[in-house]
Amino acid sequence: MDFGKLPTVDPVDFTLPPDSPFNQTVWDKVEPTASPEVYIGGPLWANKTYVGRIYPSQAKERDFLHYYTQQFNTIELNSTHYQIPTPGMIEKWKAEAANSPIRPRFVYCPKFPQAISHDRALVAAESLTEEFVNAVLSLEEFLGTTFLQLPPTFGPDKWPILENYLKNLPDDLEVAVEFRHPDWFRQPAIWQRTLERMCALHRDLVITDVAGRRDVLHMSLTSPTLVLRFVANEGHRTDYERTDAWVQRLNGWFGRGLQRAYLFIHGGEENDTAPELIRYWVQRLNAVCGLNLQEPTIRPAVVQGSLF
Repeated sequence: MDFGKLPTVDPVDFTLPPDSPFNQTVWDKVEPTASPEVYIGGPLWANKTYVGRIYPSQAKERDFLHYYTQQFNTIELNSTHYQIPTPGMIEKWKAEAANSPIRPRFVYCPKFPQAISHDRALVAAESLTEEFVNAVLSLEEFLGTTFLQLPPTFGPDKWPILENYLKNLPDDLEVAVEFRHPDWFRQPAIWQRTLERMCALHRDLVITDVAGRRDVLHMSLTSPTLVLRFVANEGHRTDYERTDAWVQRLNGWFGRGLQRAYLFIHGGEENDTAPELIRYWVQRLNAVCGLNLQEPTIRPAVVQGSLF
């Protein structure tokens, strides 16, 4: 089963926790902006159920990325978790991003390869890291944040390894770290120290909102940048209630000084319902937060046998 997924979510309390007290150290250093950057999208473009809905009815699989970039302005780029992109892939991605009409510009948010994060647990991964970093930096203006997903076995005792790894990454590479081992969150003193250290390193955090692991919904920021992975449940009614709560929280954070938000919306196991949920997010963000994000265009489903 995927991380944090449950067979049923009916008993889950999806109430958002209060803000981390550490967030105040971020707000003390910034002023609110009239135009925060908001990037919102899903975790994949290769979904055949999108054909006829958000892609044209005759869309070919080779063109899915092109049509995706016409509808959304970012993607949680999970393909890089399994393969470091080749120069040819990078050039194709840049070309599609350059042709996107969405504003702000389309950006890719690549995940660090699992060969680095999971197989080697950040040890003896210098050459792989250099290859990955050089590849993603060549995306230039179309690179958003990158995110380093730590394996569930990577606990606080391994902080020196993480610290050393982060220190050796380029300063101009945006990096957000996703902590998964429960021990990061069990003792407030450990998490507080982690926040202080991450802030000193100028690295961000990933907040994950998923049914089965409410501890990773830590509501902590180390900079005025939010990286959120919102994992929905195939269109369950709570998907939209949770969205409403998040939009209200974001409205407050924008008012405090949040400058940038990366919002990755997972529709469920196959992500079939992601486009509709992203559209709802955009509608609510525009209405509540006064943003001007472009809504994805979703075509109504064609009923077989219908004449009209």
